[in-house]
Amino acid sequence: MAQIPNLDNAPLNLTSIREQSQKELVNILKHIRGKKCLVIDQKLGDSLSLIIQTSLLKEHGVELRHLSADPVQTDCSKVVYLVRSQPNLMRFICSNIQNDVSKGLQREYHVYFVPRRTVACEKVLEEEKLHQLITIGEYPLYIVPMDEDVLSFELDLAYKECQVDGDTGSLWHIAKAIHKLEFSFGVIPNVRAKGKASVRVADILNRMQTEEPVNSSDTAMPEINTVILLDREVDMVTPLCSQLTYEGLLDEFLHVSNGSVELDASIMGLQQEGKKTKVPLNSSDKLFKEIRDLNFEIVVQILRQKATSMKQDYTEMTTTTQSVSELKDFVKKLNSLPEITRHINLAQHLTKFTSKPSFLGKLDMEHTIVESESYDICFEYIEEMIQKQEPLITVLRLLILFSVTNSGLPKKHFDYLRRELLHSYGFEHIATLNNLEKAGLFKKQETKSNWPTIKRALQLVVEDTDTANPNDISYVFSGYAPLSIRLVQHAIRSGWRPVEEILKLLPGPHLETKRGGFSNSPSFDTLSGASTSIAKVADGRRALVLVVFVGGVTFAEISALRFLSAQEGMAYDLIIATTKIVNGQTLIETFMEKVG
Repeated sequence: MAQIPNLDNAPLNLTSIREQSQKELVNILKHIRGKKCLVIDQKLGDSLSLIIQTSLLKEHGVELRHLSADPVQTDCSKVVYLVRSQPNLMRFICSNIQNDVSKGLQREYHVYFVPRRTVACEKVLEEEKLHQLITIGEYPLYIVPMDEDVLSFELDLAYKECQVDGDTGSLWHIAKAIHKLEFSFGVIPNVRAKGKASVRVADILNRMQTEEPVNSSDTAMPEINTVILLDREVDMVTPLCSQLTYEGLLDEFLHVSNGSVELDASIMGLQQEGKKTKVPLNSSDKLFKEIRDLNFEIVVQILRQKATSMKQDYTEMTTTTQSVSELKDFVKKLNSLPEITRHINLAQHLTKFTSKPSFLGKLDMEHTIVESESYDICFEYIEEMIQKQEPLITVLRLLILFSVTNSGLPKKHFDYLRRELLHSYGFEHIATLNNLEKAGLFKKQETKSNWPTIKRALQLVVEDTDTANPNDISYVFSGYAPLSIRLVQHAIRSGWRPVEEILKLLPGPHLETKRGGFSNSPSFDTLSGASTSIAKVADGRRALVLVVFVGGVTFAEISALRFLSAQEGMAYDLIIATTKIVNGQTLIETFMEKVG
């Protein structure tokens, strides 16, 4: 089980959201009396581990199992399936029940869909003639607090579904999640959106407010002043670049999942050969909170300093007489030793990857592509990667970055690379390439690229970035300022109007609206800090901006937003919400499909 994050310092009462979700699940279990077997689909189980402790479920007479094609092994006469609304998961449930029926087992079956039931799922149960045996319900889990400033809607496939499948169900889910926040914290008066999906979410949100209004008189002043909605499609450059913050690199190489990484116990200095251990990574770990958003180069130095200081203190302790208060201070420092050891072990392990010539070469090539220099050098580098048969996902990541920054590739080059990819990696990957083409990520060039203009206008490439004492968000990629966060910076500082011409060069429409009779609430013009007093909420707290990423956000972008929020003169706190936390690899994986 992952460690449930401590939310006490959140700028919004996220604990109440988590407690509400706990209560709703416990009520479902209480409603089904007696001993029961709770069968959860694996991915949902990972999300739930951030909401509720296993021990609490067991208190309600629950036996826990994970959903699979294998029959459920239990003596319980009541089986409760808790699953995401995905038709492929219905096949497992049907197979489980059919197995019971063939053995003459009589059980009571309940299926609870998360967050809501869908026609497609119920159709599968009907086709298998099992719907009469099942009681259907819903568990409305729309938001999972990942940390004190990060919320996830846990929609892994949202970007691919919208871009390739034409399935926009996830947009309703996002709007519903924001509307649920409004029921707790008041109608959000200012909305800014950029991108087709984001503008659609803003529209659905307004429709929900009309159909199921949050009474604005219930909350004198809304707690969230502004929501900024941003499509991943608007900035596909950022997730394809290698993140260089500590948490970003942990995700790149060790895959952070629901606030923890799983790795060999030996890496963490534990004497358990061949065993895996989970290392929690959230704000509850004070040292991690201090270093997670820093550029990795600096993290190594900080850990070295802390270890040296600890060693010196120990030497002083053993060679000189200490007063009681000095002893107390030393013991206090000793308490942080496990944290220091943990991060030294993790950093040491990361260094094995970051010092490899292959990683450094790829980093150089990413910078060359982003700076839109030397087209031929980039093309040849990718061609060589294919010939060397480097991992397909590594090649695609660089190829898509190259395609996106060039508005596609000339027909001759596009056809050639497509042919080479299929020849080297197998024709079963044709579906993956088709998906990427459909999403506009790997395509033929039809127009001249806007990237050089966008890059210059928004100052995305910053020379001589100081990673040790950064004064700009570009430190998270050692010289590249994430386009998405530059847009958020403008949205907060002065709204869309001053960057209107640049917004037109980026994919999708943009929108800026005021909602629900809050004309006297602090507007964007006053959020920049020029008029800090106006931007304060009634009780003196800073105004709160909710930044929503439709299609995923990277840890490096989260770090850049935290950096912005901590800047002097900034009059607001930020909460980040996303369909899923992603990196270049996990994002491309959602498009990957094999034929046959």
